Amino acid sequence: MEKFEVHILGCGSALPTTRHFASSQVVNIREKLFMIDCGEGAQLQLRRSKLKFTRLNHIFISHLHGDHCFGLMGLISTFGLVGRTATLHIHCHADLERILTPQLEYFCKGMAYNVEFHLINPTKAEVVYEDRSVTVSSIPLRHRIPTCGFLFAEKPTPNHIIRDMIDFYKVPVFELNRIKNGEDYVLPDGTVIPNNRLTTPPAPPRSYAYCSDTIFHRPIIEQIKEVNLLFHEATFAQCDAQRAKETFHTTAMQAGEIARDADVKQLLIGHFSARYEDENILLQEARSVFPNTLLAKENLKVTL
Repeated sequence: MEKFEVHILGCGSALPTTRHFASSQVVNIREKLFMIDCGEGAQLQLRRSKLKFTRLNHIFISHLHGDHCFGLMGLISTFGLVGRTATLHIHCHADLERILTPQLEYFCKGMAYNVEFHLINPTKAEVVYEDRSVTVSSIPLRHRIPTCGFLFAEKPTPNHIIRDMIDFYKVPVFELNRIKNGEDYVLPDGTVIPNNRLTTPPAPPRSYAYCSDTIFHRPIIEQIKEVNLLFHEATFAQCDAQRAKETFHTTAMQAGEIARDADVKQLLIGHFSARYEDENILLQEARSVFPNTLLAKENLKVTL
């Protein structure tokens, strides 16, 4: 199967700690790298992960709290220092372009590459990026400021040709695309060769949903139904549920409820509050509702 990986660069929340970097992830789909959020230290973590800078062309920013975007200017500057020439695409709320433009003009004048902003309406679920292999859609979340998550969904791939059968029936090359797309083949004498004799089905398309930061928000369930992997913030333990509500965050148990009710295959929790020395309390709370839960940590790689 083609590569589909999620790399955790940082999984802490707003207050810096020695245990965690601020929020940032990289999704690797067929060797194309997509960054989600860019907290402080993201470029250092990108180096540690041994991911290639040159394959990162799109950055998606969920919202404009500093722990999700303060690393962006440093990363942009470093890209200039290493001789980048390819355009960097930043998908974000409109205010980020307004904030970054004067900084780019001051600190990054004369760079050999362009930074292009693609504005997102965080209140709408819509496709914000698409290429021949994947679509990225926004997931409206509920936080103290406009915020959205992101759904990465592979596009279905054609059937796989069984080469021996193609040779046996002497199928001409110009028919192969139709057969890959599910059509039967008709021999010159009118005999119909069913498609399932000529092809095998492709692997099911995979999907990844990123939901941080947000209060417990059940409306997202319909959009993230049956994803292969869900990253959901779990800032607080259930004993601090009132604090979670006040700050528009989610408890680990609530993240488990979202995963269970959305029938996802696996849950990854993160965005941990600095108050917890041992985050296993969060893992156990989430697993009490949704057993197939992982705890995020720096430089963790999850393969879908």
